[in-house]
Amino acid sequence: MTEEMIRDEVPRTAPHPGLARRLGAEAIGSFFLFCVVIGSGIMGETLSGGNVAIALLGNTLATGAILFVLIAMLAPISGAHFNPAVTLVAAIRREIGMGEGLLYLGAQLAGGILGVWAAHYMFDLDILQWSEKTRTGGGQWLGEGIATFGLVFTILGTVRYRPERVAPAVALFITAGYWFTSSTSFANPAIAVARSLSDTFAGIAPADVPGFVAAQIVGALVAAALGGWLFAKELP
Repeated sequence: MTEEMIRDEVPRTAPHPGLARRLGAEAIGSFFLFCVVIGSGIMGETLSGGNVAIALLGNTLATGAILFVLIAMLAPISGAHFNPAVTLVAAIRREIGMGEGLLYLGAQLAGGILGVWAAHYMFDLDILQWSEKTRTGGGQWLGEGIATFGLVFTILGTVRYRPERVAPAVALFITAGYWFTSSTSFANPAIAVARSLSDTFAGIAPADVPGFVAAQIVGALVAAALGGWLFAKELP
């Protein structure tokens, strides 16, 4: 979500945080989000005894939980994007400048990749890896498009009418997305890139990343267009 999106919805009592603090929040939030995605996947696969459903359930619950915590904690500082698709929509809506958006992207990637490497180190795996897990095809691309559309649409609609519920809404959408999409709902170009650096349960082969990213961007753009119309403040 974006703090800029809720500026008109929630009264502010503190000055707007400086750019360095916003970038720090994006990097730290991405670190923990990506670390949890990879780490819980490793833990789930280790403890599940080969039961993929149990491993996915553990991965799902941990991801939903950390999203709730990170958004609730960091949204007042940076908007808690942790996701280039969300940053892109914020830039399209002129809630963040393009230059600042590129810096957000850098912070998300840097923090997120460090989170992936930290997860590897914690579980005594090689820090530097390339995933060999194939995730490709029209069904998975459609899944990523729908997942990203749903995520951005959830943010726009909740910010418009229930800004205090953005954290649980996003966390619950991603929790559901793990199970109703064929791709397990990456819904985030930065995490697609970072997961290509992990040959673990949550990984994706580097060659398959461009297809996921393209689908995510399309989903985000459609959500921005439809959400901008449906949740407009001005009545037609």
